[in-house]
Amino acid sequence: MQLAKVVGNLVSTHKNETLKGKKLLFVQPVDDFLEPFGNEMLAVDGVGAGIGDLVIILAEGGSARMITDAKSNIAPIELCIAGIVDSFSTENNSVTTK
Repeated sequence: MQLAKVVGNLVSTHKNETLKGKKLLFVQPVDDFLEPFGNEMLAVDGVGAGIGDLVIILAEGGSARMITDAKSNIAPIELCIAGIVDSFSTENNSVTTK
């Protein structure tokens, strides 16, 4: 699991049958200080997140399919949004996002 910020959405008129009805969002991983790092990634939304939300992303195929309620074990889901973060704290930082 990792923290990320939702930075965009993707609209697709044609997609795999197992992804129909699923929202696809671009996420940018962040560190403990909410600084972006790495590349933006495409994730299937499992919780109703939106642009600007700080989210928990999960990058495990089987677990991601369970969270997004995919009807098939062969759904092409490798990354999903598993939760929206309200607040978090570390030794160096405390953040409330809502």
